[in-house]
Amino acid sequence: MKTRNEADSLGKILVPESAYWGAHTARALGNFTISGIPISSHPHLVRALAMIKNAAAQANCELGVLSPRQAAAIRESCQEIQDGLHHEQFCVDVIQGGAGTSTNMNANEVIANLALERLGHRRGEYQHLHPIDHVNRCQSTNDTYPTAIKLALIFAAAELNQELGHLAETARSKGAEFGAVVKMGRTQLQDAVPMTLGQEFNAFAATLEEDRSRLLESTELMRECSLGATAIGTGITAEPGYQRLALRALSEISGVALLPAADLVEATSDVGVFMHMSGMLKRTAIKLSKISSDLRLLSSGPQNGFGEITLPPRQAGSSIMPGKVNPVIPETVNQIAFAVAGADTTVTMAADNGQLQLNAFEPVIAHVLLQGVSWLKQGAHILRTHCLDGIEANVERIAGQTAASAGLATALVPAIGYVAAAEVAKEALRDRSTILDVVTERKLLDRAVARSILESAAFPAKGTHMKAV
Repeated sequence: MKTRNEADSLGKILVPESAYWGAHTARALGNFTISGIPISSHPHLVRALAMIKNAAAQANCELGVLSPRQAAAIRESCQEIQDGLHHEQFCVDVIQGGAGTSTNMNANEVIANLALERLGHRRGEYQHLHPIDHVNRCQSTNDTYPTAIKLALIFAAAELNQELGHLAETARSKGAEFGAVVKMGRTQLQDAVPMTLGQEFNAFAATLEEDRSRLLESTELMRECSLGATAIGTGITAEPGYQRLALRALSEISGVALLPAADLVEATSDVGVFMHMSGMLKRTAIKLSKISSDLRLLSSGPQNGFGEITLPPRQAGSSIMPGKVNPVIPETVNQIAFAVAGADTTVTMAADNGQLQLNAFEPVIAHVLLQGVSWLKQGAHILRTHCLDGIEANVERIAGQTAASAGLATALVPAIGYVAAAEVAKEALRDRSTILDVVTERKLLDRAVARSILESAAFPAKGTHMKAV
């Protein structure tokens, strides 16, 4: 492998000739052999970093600290990365020390070497255009990196929000499809009162729609950023006017209306917005997990469980039990939720351990949040396309179970009173009779009236009251 010599403040180091990254990235590759997951696994973060360097070059050109030729070379290189090129060059591990410096320098070096080639120079000839003096001009890792994380989360959360919307729409369509299927609702896993299967699926849709609104509120908080704060929030090394120009340029490039933080020193050390987003992701994850667990219960059996619905068979369920089909898609979503809930603890610990003017643990925060958003998006997608779309109601089984349920007695309380209804329920359970038969035999209600009450139990008309006969 051909190499070139590069140097940083620690001395010289060999870098592959074909690499666009340089000395700092090379050292990071040796130091942080942790997860084996490169930052390129989070394309939104790579794109966000390129957007920030693009905006910085534009601002620095306007301020006269970069020549138009240098700025153009940097900005064109950034645009290629924004368009999805060269992402494989972003190779440092997602878990790293240094508060994200290795990630920032990976970006600086790749962009610098791309720009050098545009200017007719070879990679590593930094006397013509330098990763720090030019690409990183007026910046610090401590303001560019958290800004990039926020932008990346805004982009990623928009995709998650869209996928949750599709999932909610599918749940609504199933709610309409199953609107006339009367079943027993359950509390504490015991028969409670009648409802429809459609109401159950509409509730799934409603809970997802509610979380979409909360997710949008979380991403709104991400629009406040510390770009221009540099090292600790004082703006040291940044040119006067840089923050205003860079934020304006970044808003135009990203399509996100960014706002300057009210207190840059506080903003440099604070990661509260990431804790807020993590909590929101955990909430969404747990709701998806609850829906998945309900689907597993409702489809359990099929003969010796609830068996109310049938999930589309996705694969053989056992290496030993013939014909067994497992609810593999809901199980997968459950596991995603477990990981997201665990990641929330990681974010909490990282936030708690940031000292004084900087939180050094933003790399792990960035990784687990972006991974969580990505996994939730994919989980919502397969739950919709591989599960909800093909769910069928087992209408005859539901009808038989519902007719035999002592829980129907609750519907009779307005007509015959609680005490009489309780006695009817006990007798039905003891003798394995139906509520309709018991209430008729006891001559508490005319059979036709009782049937009418029970059949309409899941569809009570507003403002009406059942009267005793």
